[in-house]
Formats: sequence, structure tokens, C-alpha cells
Amino acid sequence: MDKNSLSHTRWECKYHLVFAPKYRRQEIYGKLKVDIGKILRDL
Repeated sequence: MDKNSLSHTRWECKYHLVFAPKYRRQEIYGKLKVDIGKILRDL
């Protein structure tokens, strides 16, 4: 797997998280609340 590194740190990112502002979150969660909850519980 591809690992990124700096001089004293090495990491591997597998997930891309997006945080939405409060006004946008209401629109998104209204439609996808069940799916998002399932995905986050599986992590």
C-alpha cells in the first residue's frame, strides 16, 4: 500500500471525511441520515 511520510512521521489514509457547515448539514442529513450512520458505524 502507498504510505505518505515526512521526516518523523509516516501515515496511510484510507478514508476521506467531509465536514459540512450547519445549514448544509440539514439538507444532507435529511436525505442520507440512515446511510451515513451505517457507514460511520462500520468504521
